[in-house]
Amino acid sequence: MKRIMLWMMALWAALTLGSAQAEDLTLGPGDVIKISVYGNPDLGLETRIGDSGAITFPLIGSVNVNGLAVSAAEKKLAGLLESGGFLKKPQVNIIVTQAQSQLVSVLGQVNRPGRYPLEGRRTVMDLLAAAGGIAADGGETVNVIRNRNGATTRTPVDIVQMMRSGELAQNVELGANDVVYVERAPRFFIYGEVQRPGMFRLERSMTVMQALSAGGGLTLRGTERGMKIKRIDASGKMQMLDAKPDDVLQNDDVVYIKESLF
Repeated sequence: MKRIMLWMMALWAALTLGSAQAEDLTLGPGDVIKISVYGNPDLGLETRIGDSGAITFPLIGSVNVNGLAVSAAEKKLAGLLESGGFLKKPQVNIIVTQAQSQLVSVLGQVNRPGRYPLEGRRTVMDLLAAAGGIAADGGETVNVIRNRNGATTRTPVDIVQMMRSGELAQNVELGANDVVYVERAPRFFIYGEVQRPGMFRLERSMTVMQALSAGGGLTLRGTERGMKIKRIDASGKMQMLDAKPDDVLQNDDVVYIKESLF
């Protein structure tokens, strides 16, 4: 059920991905742009914005477009063409063919990890949709890692809780060079006298009894008496705990089911 929920969330975000207009894009070094001037094909140009944030445009020369939205850059070029006496009321159009300055990395347990352009205002859900959604072994919590003014921060975003509550404040807007990292889903291990020993996905508030069910139940020789949990504590030491059926498991717990003596 939770996997269906995560898929539906990715689909919802994908439907909103194309809503931002191209003029919302912010230009920067490395971006490749295609410029056209209506009625003046000789002024057509495709160029890469230099490290200084400037391009060289016919008739005008060097023009700094760093940090400008596409619409603002169009107005700037049109104004320079008109103020220079080259054209009257020119109509300038800019298309970003390669957005290299505004990229976000989407890593971890997603279907298509990689770097994705920020096409206008983009949120965590938008970028997860662009990366194909959370993979089958991905968790429900996403970490957003940012560097602002030399300080690095990590913000966890509980995707499932956000969607259940309808409070989208955690669906934060992303900036250039942010990293969205999807953790591996929590897991537990069960072995001993169970039908299907092995590793399983740990669901929220999962109990020992539910873990036993995930393992196929007891074998004919198994017993619920004397169940144990092996758990790594904060210091890294292994603990051996007596397990009750309603005990809640933690990530990487190992449940051991004993053989009945009778």
